[in-house]
Amino acid sequence: MDSSKYVRYTPEQVEALERVYAECPKPTSLKRHQLIRECSILSNIDPKQIKVWFQNRRCREKQRKEASHLQTVNRKLTAMNKLLMEENDRLQKHVSHLVYDNGFMRQQLHTQVNSTTTDTCCESVVVSGQQQQQNPMPQHHPQRDANSPAGLLAIAEETLTEFLGKATGTAVDWVQMIGMKPGPESIGIVAVSRNCNGVAARACGLVSLEPMKVAEILKDRPSWYRDCRCLDILNVIPTGNGGTIELIYLQTYAPTTLAPARDFWTLRYTTSLEDGSLVICERSLTSNTGGPVGPPATSSVRAKMLPSGFLIRPCEGGGSIIHIVDHIDLDACSVPEVLRPLYESSKILAQKMTMAAFRYIRQIAQETSGEIQYAGGRQPAVLRAFSQRLCRGFNNAVSGFIDDGWTIMGSDGVDDVTIAVNSSPSKFLDAQYNTLSILPTFGGVLCARASMLLQDVCPALLVRFLREHRSEWADYGVDAYSSASLKASPYAVPCARPGVFPSSQVILPLAQTVEHEEFLEVVRLEGHAFSPEDIALSRDMYLLQLCSGVEENATGACAQLVFAHIDESFGDDAPLLPSGFSVIPLEPKSDSPSAARTLDLASTLEARTGGTRPAGEVEGCNYNHRSVLTIAFQFAFENHYRENVAAMARQYVRSIVGSVQRVAMAIAPSRLCSQLTPKSFPGSPEAVTLARWICRSYKNHTGGELLQVESQAAGDAVLKQLWHHTDSIMCCSVKMNDSAVFSFANQAGLDMLETTLIALQDIMLDKILDEAGRKVLLSEFPKIMQQGFAYLPAGLCVSSMGRPVSYEQAVAWKVLNDDSSNHCLAFMFTNWSFI
Repeated sequence: MDSSKYVRYTPEQVEALERVYAECPKPTSLKRHQLIRECSILSNIDPKQIKVWFQNRRCREKQRKEASHLQTVNRKLTAMNKLLMEENDRLQKHVSHLVYDNGFMRQQLHTQVNSTTTDTCCESVVVSGQQQQQNPMPQHHPQRDANSPAGLLAIAEETLTEFLGKATGTAVDWVQMIGMKPGPESIGIVAVSRNCNGVAARACGLVSLEPMKVAEILKDRPSWYRDCRCLDILNVIPTGNGGTIELIYLQTYAPTTLAPARDFWTLRYTTSLEDGSLVICERSLTSNTGGPVGPPATSSVRAKMLPSGFLIRPCEGGGSIIHIVDHIDLDACSVPEVLRPLYESSKILAQKMTMAAFRYIRQIAQETSGEIQYAGGRQPAVLRAFSQRLCRGFNNAVSGFIDDGWTIMGSDGVDDVTIAVNSSPSKFLDAQYNTLSILPTFGGVLCARASMLLQDVCPALLVRFLREHRSEWADYGVDAYSSASLKASPYAVPCARPGVFPSSQVILPLAQTVEHEEFLEVVRLEGHAFSPEDIALSRDMYLLQLCSGVEENATGACAQLVFAHIDESFGDDAPLLPSGFSVIPLEPKSDSPSAARTLDLASTLEARTGGTRPAGEVEGCNYNHRSVLTIAFQFAFENHYRENVAAMARQYVRSIVGSVQRVAMAIAPSRLCSQLTPKSFPGSPEAVTLARWICRSYKNHTGGELLQVESQAAGDAVLKQLWHHTDSIMCCSVKMNDSAVFSFANQAGLDMLETTLIALQDIMLDKILDEAGRKVLLSEFPKIMQQGFAYLPAGLCVSSMGRPVSYEQAVAWKVLNDDSSNHCLAFMFTNWSFI
């Protein structure tokens, strides 16, 4: 048969080919010949024609998928266009209102100017007009009967009307968030409030789930709102229109250790509109609104939820269009002034609540459609449960609720680190996951926590650094103790040794969310034993780790790194004891004396930061605001080790705080200015003083100028030029033995050594010089000590990453302090480059 001729297949032949295609869409030549032999109805067809049929079938399948995808995108674009048109209508109405208000105020001003009276009512008219539009006064209602369904329905209908005015109208002055561009694959249109009571955020977008499913997810707030501690529905009342009214007690976690948690007493109303849309709206019940009195606020502060909720509209062709409004008053006046921006930020509300709801729904939608494939064969629900347990465990540790069993231990005289103990872990570890308490000597869980203020540190950059450079802050012995606590024979309580971390880490990704703003991973810490008594350190250890907010363009810029030790088996019911870091930005207060001040909220920890970003860091994260960092580390302990573990935990968290401060100094943008003195380097005087000593000693010994500025010039100018000097300049202790370590290096020096200011202290002089360089230095050392300096010939050295570096010449000189005593030894490597 001529293979170029068209072949008409019978229905039986097509059915046989389709069966083969379902099993193998691209059969080999051998498979096609075997098919012809085994299937008699295909025996009269040439193998080449069979090959062409499979090619055409694959092509049709590809075209069908592309057509289906284009139809889906077209439906999304149509729905998004509808959303944008509605948003445009809303903005036009808002403009009309503003034009009317502007004309009204002009008329009032003109009337007052022409009037001979000196009464100041003009000002009151203008101001009150603005306030009426931006901050409508709450309506006062007579006390309604708490047991009256009619009274509750009246409150619910008022809540519905006010919510719809915010979701689709102009009841709130909305401003679109920067960087949130609407599109078929984006989260949608996100806006925050301006000049309104409390803080508010709004979002609208598309999801490929039906309205009833969306409503079910959104009503389960603890599943998607990570800061939700509990949601108790105390009463459910059906309404005559087919809806329901629920009375809800909601409690949230505290974001830091410096202020109490918040709770809400609300009425939630679920109903349907005439156009088939579903509405779930909610508001706080207060003395103004009337209604039942809620449970007393014992360990938290009662906050207020203004009319908020969800409008879920069915979308043509399937899916839903969702409008979300969150409007709350967190009683910012009850927290320390420095923390109030955290409770007055609509952007943080948008990120932690409004956008979190949207992202969770989109995640569920993509998991349902099979678009997301996870590594390790884990089910999506299991991975989400791990993420939620990590967050809840960390938040529990930070908040330390008394009704969970937490009690505060006495301090050691310094209140920088708080130690809390919980002897009933079953109350905060999920019962089905709690295997720690079965150990015969198990005494409970201890948490060491602290909060501090950071200046000019980008949260995303800091958390990314903590994740990628664990050796800069973690102690391997403490990790070994935490890992052994999962087993029946805990490792002896270590003495925290900052910087002792002989292992390397390997990060194994597990899952990430749709927009990659959060990812779950397993970290393997490779262990090495250096002595027989450290045999426990030779085992590899594993961490389950959750990281979020590390993208530099992350809206809201909240970032978090939470982890928990796990064993090798890592079952779905593995016990977790989370620890970690949370960094939340504080919006600056303009013209405030405290805005330029850097406070350490732990009272004894210095938080004045300066310095420059290490080479290779992204310049885009030019962050010039403050952030609040919260640290919480949890440890299981045996009964007879409680005091030892408490001392270890306190010392460990203090060492971590010091490491974070050094990291913050290294990654913060340059602040070498007269307003802020750079933080001194560990083991050396203030940086400006050290820079002056280096330059003065160089001139006195060699007779030449190291910098273009005079050594008597302002210290900041000297330090700035020394830091940006093109040649590599570094200092080490005045010893020619294995203990001579580096204490300072300028930017070029850090680049050459491929390290940071923090890790520099762990680098020894003899480790970077090759054999020839060490011999030359030893021979010239007496000359350096007697004459004050020496020129060293061209040679090679090695960076901390093992890369060879060549240099044309090196100069070594003694650095003398103000008493003309030897302070350190300085080196300058000229014209260096990597080989």
